[in-house]
Amino acid sequence: MSIARVAFFAAALLGAAAVSAFSSAGSGKVALSIAVDGAIGPASTRQLEEALDTAARRDAAVLILQLDTPGGLVTSMREMIADILASPVPVIGYVAPSGGHAASAGTYILYATHVAAMAPGTNLGAATPVELGGLPSLPGGEKDKDQKDATGQPAGDAMMAKVTNDAVALIRSLAEMRGRNGDWGEKAVREAASLSANAALQEHVIDFVARDTTELLELADGRTVEVAGRKEVLATKGLPVETLEPGWFIRLLAVITDLNTAVILMLVGVYGIVFEFTSPGAVAPGVIGTICLVLGLYALNLLPINYTGLALMLLGVAFLIVEAFNPTVVLGLGGVAAFLLGSAMLLKVEGPGFAMSWAVIGPAAALTLGLALLTGTYVWAARKNPPRVGGEAMRGLPVEILDWQGGEGHVLALGERWRAKAGEPMQPGDRVEVIDVSDLVLTVRRRDAGNNGAIK
Repeated sequence: MSIARVAFFAAALLGAAAVSAFSSAGSGKVALSIAVDGAIGPASTRQLEEALDTAARRDAAVLILQLDTPGGLVTSMREMIADILASPVPVIGYVAPSGGHAASAGTYILYATHVAAMAPGTNLGAATPVELGGLPSLPGGEKDKDQKDATGQPAGDAMMAKVTNDAVALIRSLAEMRGRNGDWGEKAVREAASLSANAALQEHVIDFVARDTTELLELADGRTVEVAGRKEVLATKGLPVETLEPGWFIRLLAVITDLNTAVILMLVGVYGIVFEFTSPGAVAPGVIGTICLVLGLYALNLLPINYTGLALMLLGVAFLIVEAFNPTVVLGLGGVAAFLLGSAMLLKVEGPGFAMSWAVIGPAAALTLGLALLTGTYVWAARKNPPRVGGEAMRGLPVEILDWQGGEGHVLALGERWRAKAGEPMQPGDRVEVIDVSDLVLTVRRRDAGNNGAIK
């Protein structure tokens, strides 16, 4: 009887342990994590969207958004903020690793997260919007301070005031929503102020400083946040952390949405298609060119580009192509000028990590001009060469009489039997030369005594 009781209690304990383990595993609670490194752009937006979808589908406890960014595009930043605000899963913003920063657009995104934290040795701020328009890194890109707008203000100052006030309103609204320091947020926008991790904690810009994700989840545990219009108490202590790596498409997007890469893809695409047209049947240049052109156009479609700049670039390439086949010098110089000017104007807003590099523009323009000059040289040389096909190519060609009657007969020319005529008597086997071609009939004459070239 005692053995039966012992067995019963043992089975009960094992059952309870199994139920407890099943209940714990069945909860499926996990902390998902993504790392956004580098400039904020279309790839960052897509990465966050996919991570939030995965977190919602798996009913994750939180999504850790690890930031280390110099900033980026305003359009991408606003899309990421909208995704965070609409997320059904709490998002913990975490500036890491040590030595990293969340500058410019990164500051706005951190303000939008439900919980904001930083690793020791990190900083945030410098959220002043960059100036619109003008040519990057060129004196000509500076705005005319004397030019006035309708209000009497300098045009450049008026535009910057609008952009800055809009940015201030955004960061203040986020600060009010998350209970953070809106005054310092405005200072970061207007004065490009920055803070270290400890200073940000003292200024109530972030919620705490954490050395790693384990400490991050411990400090976030028990905090009450508002998620999709409802209050939620975070239970994050001891949660396993699973990192979501970006897929191949996001990695590709990060590469091609670099403005310099997009321009290079466009140029390779144009070169490939031009070479295919000039050498029909090569296939490879056309295939590679088409793929690169489509990728380049797709990338430019995702970026806030200036279509005037794009049109100037394409016009410059077109001028250089025409220059290659009809050398005029003027078209070549105009093509280079249009290409350089268009490249400089291509991006509407120059953000951190999104600017044309003169180290790319210069060599690209030089390469395009060089190819145009090289092609033009070959075209010019080809025009000077004697014709190799058609009637002109047959003049002076040595042929042999096959048969002859009266003033006409047949000759052997280029391995083929041709009708021929002449103004003098001929005999089969005579070697003559072609002096004219008309209606597929050769006019021939006797060759000079010293001209005994071989019969083709």
